Amino acid sequence: MDLRQLRYFIALNDYRSFVRAAEAMGITQPAFSRAIQGLEQTFGCPLVDRASKALPPTPEGLVVLQHARRLVQGAAQLSNDVLQMTKLDAGELHFGSGPALAARLVPEALQHFIARHPGIRTALLVDNGERLGQALRREQIEFFVDDIRPFEADPNFHTEPLSPRPGLFFCRPGHPLLNKDSLSTNDLFAYPLASALLTPGVRKRLANLSGRSDFTPHLQTEHLAILRSVVLASDAIGNASEEAVADDLAAGRLVRLHWRNLPPALEVLSVRCGVVSRSGYRLSPAARAMIETLVGLDAPMRAAAIR
Repeated sequence: MDLRQLRYFIALNDYRSFVRAAEAMGITQPAFSRAIQGLEQTFGCPLVDRASKALPPTPEGLVVLQHARRLVQGAAQLSNDVLQMTKLDAGELHFGSGPALAARLVPEALQHFIARHPGIRTALLVDNGERLGQALRREQIEFFVDDIRPFEADPNFHTEPLSPRPGLFFCRPGHPLLNKDSLSTNDLFAYPLASALLTPGVRKRLANLSGRSDFTPHLQTEHLAILRSVVLASDAIGNASEEAVADDLAAGRLVRLHWRNLPPALEVLSVRCGVVSRSGYRLSPAARAMIETLVGLDAPMRAAAIR
């Protein structure tokens, strides 16, 4: 058994075809089939149900597949770490970001990181905190930056705080609400709400204010460009981090809304941002360098918040 055979077996499970898997791995189909047969001979049992057109793994094959993925990923991580031991001029970095920090801090950090380490290949996953946490558990990313509150009490995660990102409600110029001298929460619930994924605590407070048992925005998306387009083209009220729409607010393309009876905790809608990684896991040099870049760029904002 070797890593090559394990990679072929993973490919067979992904493509469910000896022909397509062999093409994807860049070898002939007979050579690919011999490699799978050799793996089966090593374990002394069939790993694929060839009687089924879908070629599902057998129960033994499922066990092998589970370990194969870990072994192949571990070998890639080992190679990546060794490449980076002396200089950050090779290897890969996989990390994630929530939409609040993907608006400004992460792009700025990437610019600095790529300029300093052009040999590192970087992959960024932008998603909500729940799915970022799942990707971290599966070792698909080394760390992510987002709201750290859901992860602080979990011993499986290590968190490092960054500056909080305040949120706000906004609308398009010419929105009917802008004709009113004072806005109440009744006005807020009179129009559709377009928002990033709301935390359970914020949803509960909004539900209480609206008199409902639960509250779900009309549109939830982590894609700021889509959220922004919907707000600009309709009477929907948007909710996002202030940092994400700062340029639009300054240029007058969007207008901030203030509510006279909204609790302060909701008016701010602050995201308590930070870096989330796995406890007890040694980060690669590239990951540590990126985190140092993020923390360094965030430092002026954090100092301003403390003052």
